Amino acid sequence: MLVPRAVYRLAVEPAEPWRDACPGGHPLTGPGRGWLGRARCAACGPGRDAGHIGGTGSGARAGQPDDTGRGADTGRGADTAPRPRSAAPGRTGQAEETERSGLTEETEETGRSNEAEETGETGRREETEEAGRTKDTGRSDEAEETGRAGRYGPAPVLASAVAALVCGGLAAAAGPRPELAVWLLLVPFALVLAFVDVAVHRLPDVLTLTLPVAAAVLLGGAALLPGAGGSWATALLGGLALAAVHLLMFLINPAGMGFGDVKLAMTTGVALGWYGWPVLFAGTFAGFLTGAVHGLGLMALRRAGRKTALPFGPYMMCGTFLGLLLGGLGAS
Repeated sequence: MLVPRAVYRLAVEPAEPWRDACPGGHPLTGPGRGWLGRARCAACGPGRDAGHIGGTGSGARAGQPDDTGRGADTGRGADTAPRPRSAAPGRTGQAEETERSGLTEETEETGRSNEAEETGETGRREETEEAGRTKDTGRSDEAEETGRAGRYGPAPVLASAVAALVCGGLAAAAGPRPELAVWLLLVPFALVLAFVDVAVHRLPDVLTLTLPVAAAVLLGGAALLPGAGGSWATALLGGLALAAVHLLMFLINPAGMGFGDVKLAMTTGVALGWYGWPVLFAGTFAGFLTGAVHGLGLMALRRAGRKTALPFGPYMMCGTFLGLLLGGLGAS
């Protein structure tokens, strides 16, 4: 349940600082300087959002044309003007010419009046359509904001379900051995890295540089306890060896692997190396195989191309999970 907030704070571009406020701008507070807590802002809850959105919706409705928009109909006032009288039989030709001029002016005035009336009606129709579009847009924005209900980051149900599946599998494979506590402690941090890598295609140094040290220290303590099922020395060598292999691949093809994956390899190498070199090879191969299968599946569904960049961190951790399952079952 604490994973989504950490993911939200760390999922930023490399040049940007870590987030310290919710999407609504309210500062993140709580234990651990705001790092621990649920990914939900009370100030952005449904009640407050509804008040803000209601004001916006009312503004959209206020944008509709009112009765004063009929001012364009005032052009009809030209019809009320007195029309010229019919010419008397005894009038001179000059009077008849004057009468014809009056009729011509009346015709032109009536045409202008009709044109003004049509222009007014067109303007009213355009205002009505624009107001309708504004109202619809306000409703869609209101639905979107209300659906968020002050939440941010990945869905907590998804994070909890994945964590439960991974922890349950590791517990079933490792059994009541000291290293199980180490695996369970590393799971939430691995989930944070996976979600961040999927979101912004980066692996924060604050985790990739501290997790290998923490894993090595914790496994060193587990090796001192009775019933340990691995080797601490092999774990240290495995971390160095796997990081060196990933560094070599990064130098050969920087576009195919990020340097964050090289740093993550130190942690996965320490964990896999605990159960020996065969498990290290199997877990590493499982990571590459998982990434290849997923990439081919996306290409088959036309959701990705040959040059589409995919985050490799989640595949590395998936391979590590499969390797630990194999190692735990083998050590039973």
